[in-house]
Formats: sequence, structure tokens, C-alpha cells
Amino acid sequence: MTAKTLYWLQCGGCGGDSMSFFNIESPNLADLFSYLDIEVLWHPSLSRKSSSAHRSLIDDLLEGRQPLDILCIEGSIIRGPGGTGMFNTFEGQPKKNLVAALAGKAGSVVAVGTCASFGGIGADGDIEATGAMFTKTKKGGFLGENFLSASGTPVINLPGCPCHGDVLCGALTALCTATKLPLNEYNVPLQWYGLLVHQGCVRNEYHEYRVEEKDFGDKGCLFFHLGCRGPISYGPCNKLLWNRRSSKTRVGVPCVGCTSPDFPQSYPFFHTRNLAGIPLELPDGVDRAHYMAYKAMAAAAAPIRLKKRETEV
Repeated sequence: MTAKTLYWLQCGGCGGDSMSFFNIESPNLADLFSYLDIEVLWHPSLSRKSSSAHRSLIDDLLEGRQPLDILCIEGSIIRGPGGTGMFNTFEGQPKKNLVAALAGKAGSVVAVGTCASFGGIGADGDIEATGAMFTKTKKGGFLGENFLSASGTPVINLPGCPCHGDVLCGALTALCTATKLPLNEYNVPLQWYGLLVHQGCVRNEYHEYRVEEKDFGDKGCLFFHLGCRGPISYGPCNKLLWNRRSSKTRVGVPCVGCTSPDFPQSYPFFHTRNLAGIPLELPDGVDRAHYMAYKAMAAAAAPIRLKKRETEV
């Protein structure tokens, strides 16, 4: 079996997804590449090629002399100013042109992180950032809504700010072993993004009885006052713990919904928008009438141990 080749293209944004990936533990990064027989053709933090050698590699990829099995895109594709792409360049040319050219050659394209998936922080600004196949929730993005890689698949989106390293590890394993990854309407694998962050939260009992907090670090629910988006956002953060031990909600920090297509939202973090004390955005799958009736009764019935914050989180 021939090695799978991987090219990592850094676009508009930070290197947080790379840093997350570098911190995988079981297997570690070197063992992962060895087990899956992945040949890393280029990664800006791992490769030692000279500029001329890198240019020759790109020429070989674009002219078909070097096969490209997996293209990983980190960061949003920058189209500004005015659609020129000159806010983000490679060798004096818009980097978006390189994205399009390499994507057209790759067997699979993986958008690593929310910026690459949906545009992220720059999607609402003058830099005209977009994701590979989506701009926020709108399908199309940079490559277009009908884009298919050489293997006949759309871009696989792995959102998160950053993407959890274990998610990328799992996605690469699936690609290298020809394992099908069922995707949702945003091209996101259900394997890791098929459950709400809330579903794995250790504060769920506090949430059900509406035992609320107004400050960080306490034990109660963070949804009603502190803007926690765990009941609204789909992601693996309470299933795959960060550094195998924790998550935001476990330490009393609200989920910011960084896996959502509309991240970051246009209104303030750490504040729950409400109307007469009822959150404007309700937990996914809950209608307003039932929510109002149920939560009023639940708060009245809250056990004393919860009111005294005696349950461990």
C-alpha cells in the first residue's frame, strides 16, 4: 500500500488548529503518521524545505507529477479587498488561487477549524473571509456549493476554535482507511458533531432544575445568565475532553459555541439575551410554551442539595 500524501495549507487566521493537532497524545503525532502511513508533503511548522523546494513541490502537485491525497486547509480563505484576495498572498499572488488549484487536485479536502469551515472571525469584516464551502450558514463559500474533490466528496468541515486534535486524528484515520464519514447539512461529521455540547455537561442536573449562576467558576448552570451555548451548539468538547481532562463548562466557563457556523455571533459573549427572563435562544428541540411551563415548575422543585451547590461538577 502506498503512503497517503498530505499537504497542509495555512490561510487566513491563527495557527491554533495546528497547535491543537500537535498536542494529540494517543497516538501522538509521529505515531499517527506512522500508523496511517501518511507522508506530510508540507506543513509550515513541520517542514524544512527551502522556498525553491517548496515551489517545486507545488508545481509537481499542480502538474500531476506528485499525487495529493489529502489537502488540509487551516484558516479562512481571504477574498478582500474587493474580491482580489491580495490581503493574503503567496509569492505575490492571492493565496486563494493556490487554494482553488490544490483543491482541484486533492483526493480529499479537509477544512480544519471554524475559520476554514465557515469563515469564522473574518467572515463579517472587510477582509471578505469565507470558508471552503460555506460562509457562515450559507452553502457555497469559496469553492462553491457543488465542489467535489477528486474522490467525489465535498469538503469535510471540522469546526472548532480550535478544532479538537482528536477529531482531526479520527478524520484522517477514516480517510486513510476508506471509512465513510456521514455528514450533516454543513458537511460536518456526525461522529463528533452529532451531539450537543450540553449533552455531556456535568452541570446538566443544575440546568434541568434551573439552578443558575451569575458569575464564572461556580457550580450551577451557566445558560440562563452567562450565555452558555452548550444547549444550542453541536460539538465534542464534553465527549473528547481537552488534554483528556477538562472542558470549558467543567471549570465554570460558558461554552461560546465555537463549532457553530455563525461563530462568533454578532452580540456579546457571556450574556444571555432574554425576554422577561426567558432566553431568546432555547435549547435545541425545545419549544417556548413547554419551556416556560416546565422551567417554572423545575425551579420550584429543585432539590436542596442543588440549591446549596453540594453536587460535584
